[in-house]
Amino acid sequence: MVRSAGKNDRTAPGLWNKCPRGRLAIADMKTVLPQLPNPMARWSRLLGLASAAGVLAGLAAAALEFGLHEGSRLLVGRFTDLGQAQVLSFRLEILLLPAAGGLVAGLLVHWLCPRLGGHGTDLLIRAFHRKGGVMPLRGPAVNAVAAVGVISCGGSAGPEGPIAALGAAIGSSLGHMFSLTPRERRIMLIAGCGAGVGAIFQCPLGGALFAVSILYREPDYETDAIIPAFIASVVGYSVYMPFWGYGQHLLQGANTLVFSSPRELIPYAILGPLCGLLCIVFRWSLRLIEDVAARARYLPRWLAPALGGLATGAVACVLPQVMDGQYVFIQNAMDGSFVGGLEARSWWTWAALFGLVALIKCVATGLTVGSGAPGGVLGPSVFIGGAAGAFVGATVSAVAPHAFSGDPDNLRRALIPVGMAGVLSGSMRAPLAALVMVTEMTGSYGLIVPLMVVCASSYVVGRRWGLNDEQVRSSAESPAHAGDAVVHMLEVGRVKDAMRQEWSEVVPPDTTLEQLVARSEPGTQPVFAVVEDGCIKGMISVPEIRRVMGEPGVSELIIAADIMTEPTTVNPDDTLYAALTIMARKHEAVLPVVARDGDNRFLGVLARTDVYKAVKASLDSLRSDLLTEHEALAAMDHDDELHQLVMGVSGGKTEKIQRLLVPLQAVGMSLRNADFRRQFGVQVIAVEQSDGSIQCPPDIETPLRTDQRLIGIVSQDAGNSQHA
Repeated sequence: MVRSAGKNDRTAPGLWNKCPRGRLAIADMKTVLPQLPNPMARWSRLLGLASAAGVLAGLAAAALEFGLHEGSRLLVGRFTDLGQAQVLSFRLEILLLPAAGGLVAGLLVHWLCPRLGGHGTDLLIRAFHRKGGVMPLRGPAVNAVAAVGVISCGGSAGPEGPIAALGAAIGSSLGHMFSLTPRERRIMLIAGCGAGVGAIFQCPLGGALFAVSILYREPDYETDAIIPAFIASVVGYSVYMPFWGYGQHLLQGANTLVFSSPRELIPYAILGPLCGLLCIVFRWSLRLIEDVAARARYLPRWLAPALGGLATGAVACVLPQVMDGQYVFIQNAMDGSFVGGLEARSWWTWAALFGLVALIKCVATGLTVGSGAPGGVLGPSVFIGGAAGAFVGATVSAVAPHAFSGDPDNLRRALIPVGMAGVLSGSMRAPLAALVMVTEMTGSYGLIVPLMVVCASSYVVGRRWGLNDEQVRSSAESPAHAGDAVVHMLEVGRVKDAMRQEWSEVVPPDTTLEQLVARSEPGTQPVFAVVEDGCIKGMISVPEIRRVMGEPGVSELIIAADIMTEPTTVNPDDTLYAALTIMARKHEAVLPVVARDGDNRFLGVLARTDVYKAVKASLDSLRSDLLTEHEALAAMDHDDELHQLVMGVSGGKTEKIQRLLVPLQAVGMSLRNADFRRQFGVQVIAVEQSDGSIQCPPDIETPLRTDQRLIGIVSQDAGNSQHA
């Protein structure tokens, strides 16, 4: 916890600053939080802001869902029933409506945020890894509103990606408003994403897991953000659900399905790789259209979504189901509520329809999102997986309707939610999150075993072709985690471990300027602590002294109390990371350390050089442990020592440093007796022992052994026959 007696930091510009109550709430939090003990203050701040992000993301998700329901009813719902099994339904409205939606959305994005690029999840991943957690609110908000228009007009996209980005932007904006560090701002970005996904998909646990795992290609998690993401997701879900009613699921009827026989693993074993292959088709479709749009430089950027929408409309005239953004078709495939029912046609016909819908949905989404229209790929991934599950179920019913115990219809229905999780797992590269999300959003808790099988196999097959190019392989490769070891050392270390209790530049308030100058040694940059009655009153550095030195005749009139600045203090129990952060923000090299009792009792100072020494000592200890645990790294360490040795002693261009075998005639002799410079033309500067350690300078009296190596300066005209 860092306390500042100076002015409060300014918050981010925006609506909050225009609202007196908003400014008062922010000021109150900035006043109360520093009074809490560390790390309670940090956790209180993060969890409080995560809760606020959850509320705002939940409200945004509810508004987005309402706009989607009403927009779909008034626009695309007027011209076709997306839940039915009809094909080849050509209507001019179906052809042109997606183009109109793409045109309006393209113009909206072009006018309000022309630099916005990528779908929702890619935007937040890029902000996490590359932009220090900074994600402005304007772009995702415009993108979310425009996505509602695109989907309502029949565009093949999903609202879940935009709400994930909008929730992340809300969290990032709150972090900026309260002057959080980049690391804390990234945590808020993830928390906001979890709140948005947990609300729109009605899966609080899955939303949190999705947010902490979507950043990486391999199964890795942003562990620091797990608790804030949980809190934000729970709050977002709780705010969202009263608008739509508790107990509702994305698919109705899946909560009664169970895995009842090991024999059922056979169709699930087929479904998993199939979902992985569909991930490949999905990515190919999306990237192909993106490449075509990028190469068409003569085409205005705002016009590309309209052309993509026109192509989507043409596809929808063949299969109107690809325009479904609310999973109505998947629900009807689940319960068989098509016109005439599933029994009215052969299972081979249904298998052909479901398989075709899964493939064409990939193409339609590529045409919509790949052309630049606002929208996400999360929803289409779930839709494609549901169609794939329906395809496998219909195929099983056609080939072997009685091969499995129990009601064969239950297995056919169970394959649908499991397929939803399969494609989501591979396309997002988040198998565990996909499993939990689909389990929550469908209530299919009895299908945990097949969900695990399908999510794992789909991930293995399709992970290389995931849809999020901004993902990095693991946290070790993320720019956000550069220097994690050092940050951990700073967070573990305390100010009391590195502070100086004795500080020579302590002066009373009545010290004259002349006395201050006299105490400043030439070539130094002293920082004076002004202390009275054991309490810190202010700090004086060289710039303050220089400001008044130019005035003639004032050196005896000016005293320390006149030029001192209000101190920014730290407590002994504060972390070195918090202290170093405040040094960077306040441009201070030295901070006074005061007691926690609030009376500014001066205990000493913490200098930036003290923090450096503490980190260096920890790194030296870590290096020793590293070489102990991993002997293979010892060779590189010794090579580095040799390199540093060379850099320190090499001078002339006619000599070079080499590692040499001990000559046979010198074995058993000391360096002094062997007289290496005269006998061999070598100046020995170090001896490498058999265990790899380097003795520098060497002991010239110790007899040499054959298992040693000599590190020496060799003249260019000396023989090289003894080189190791």
